[in-house]
Order: sequence, then C-alpha cells, then structure tokens
Amino acid sequence: MAKDQTRRLQPGILKADQESLSAINGLTGYSPANPKYTADKLAAARQSMTDAQEIETQKQGDADAARDNTVAAEWTFHNVMLEAKNQVRSQYGADSNEVQAIGLTKTSEKAAPAAKAAPTPPAK
Repeated sequence: MAKDQTRRLQPGILKADQESLSAINGLTGYSPANPKYTADKLAAARQSMTDAQEIETQKQGDADAARDNTVAAEWTFHNVMLEAKNQVRSQYGADSNEVQAIGLTKTSEKAAPAAKAAPTPPAK
C-alpha cells in the first residue's frame, strides 16, 4: 500500500492496473486465498472507480459552467456600473459631490498635467 493515498494516481499506473485486471480475468482457475480479491470484487472495484471518474467529470463540467456564468454576471454588473457612473456625471456634473460620492474624482481635484521637461542639450 502507498503511503500517501490522498494524491491522484498517474494515468500510467491506472492503465497498468486495468491491464492486470484483464489478465486476471483471462486466468483459468483464479481462486485467491483471500475472498476480498475475487474476480467479481476486482470488477466491482473497477466499476466503482469508473463511476466515480464519470461523476467527477460531470461535476467538473458543472463547475466550469458555473464559473463561466459567474464571470459573465460579473462583467454585466461591471459594465452596468460603468454606465451608471456616466449617468451620474451627466446628471450632476463632472465636478459634483455626487460624482465624488460614487468613488470618482471631481474634475477640479484632478492634478494638472505636469509640463514636460525641456530636453537637455548634449554635453560637450
């Protein structure tokens, strides 16, 4: 038994296990001393794994779709809020307290553009 059974198995290991199961199914007279490892129990374990993988794949698809829906809703909300801010600017003016209240900067409080420094002549 492996020490860390919380990590995923590599696909190659699972493929080798499935090939081993196929080989065991082809054995005539396979009768293990421990009844936990009969061909029927091995097949049931494989089916349980396959079912769990299917469920995971379906739920991952659901999670991906939910994420896409959430992203779309976030962008819709953001775009609506940008337009609502434009509505506040046009209704109250770009220099109003209402503009400041919604998190924008008043026109009068914006820093004036700094003059560009004149290029220095090359040193001789």
